Amino acid sequence: MKLQTLLIASSLALGSLAWAGPNDGTHKPMQGGVLATVKDVDYELVAKPDVLQLFVRDHGKPVDVSKATAKVTLLSGADKQEVELKPTGDKLEAKGSFKVSPGTKVVAQVNSAGKTASARFVLK
Repeated sequence: MKLQTLLIASSLALGSLAWAGPNDGTHKPMQGGVLATVKDVDYELVAKPDVLQLFVRDHGKPVDVSKATAKVTLLSGADKQEVELKPTGDKLEAKGSFKVSPGTKVVAQVNSAGKTASARFVLK
């Protein structure tokens, strides 16, 4: 009986220890932008009146965006602006004049390696 009690107690104690895996990366904006996570991939949008930048990280590591494209739709009140982002170094970027005020909603469609992901943001 003591062996059975010991086995039950051990299995309960060890069964409650669950390992969720390593903390692969932080889910905080690293470039000062707004963050959205889609299927374990982090999309960080940095929106300024003269530049839009989209950084892509998978488990905290930068994703190669050299062959990727993206279309960003800015929705601010009744105004709608669509912008194409092109690869620039480690990010997708567009330069120009953009209406980016707090509360602006942004939808980004990212195409990479034949896959499309949609990320949604609300600017602060």
